[in-house]
Amino acid sequence: MKLQILTTGGTIDKLYFDDLSEFQVGDPQIVEFLREANVNFEFEVAVLFQKDSLDLTDDYRAKIRAAVVASPHCQVLITHGTDTMTTTAASLDGIPDKTIVLTGSITPARFRASDAAFNIGYAIAAAQRLPTGVYLAMNGRVFDPDKVQKNPRESRFEAT
Repeated sequence: MKLQILTTGGTIDKLYFDDLSEFQVGDPQIVEFLREANVNFEFEVAVLFQKDSLDLTDDYRAKIRAAVVASPHCQVLITHGTDTMTTTAASLDGIPDKTIVLTGSITPARFRASDAAFNIGYAIAAAQRLPTGVYLAMNGRVFDPDKVQKNPRESRFEAT
């Protein structure tokens, strides 16, 4: 098994710049996480974008879909911003013979108290174990993208 990882940006890859008092999407953090975790599986990473998910349009979603379809791998993990994750998941519906899992984080990966590493690990396990289809893996749960919502007040995803 070789896991295809597609990165699109989002909070998981955000960096904080004190001088500017703002966040900007930086390089994907997942490669460093996997190296530090000493994972024992093959993976391939492709950086699609470095965008906040609120900036993703239908054209960007079409590019994500095309990358998933073009991947020779059956398991695909997509790191994505949490605000529009369900919209992107809906755009991936109907792709045959692939297990597609989207994950992200509420807090940037570079922060000590981030949920990023846990969500990445959980999403990788989900991608390896779930049947074909599209899923969200957040907060220790796997969700049907049509039956989940982000609860920003509680900083988590919840089934609807």
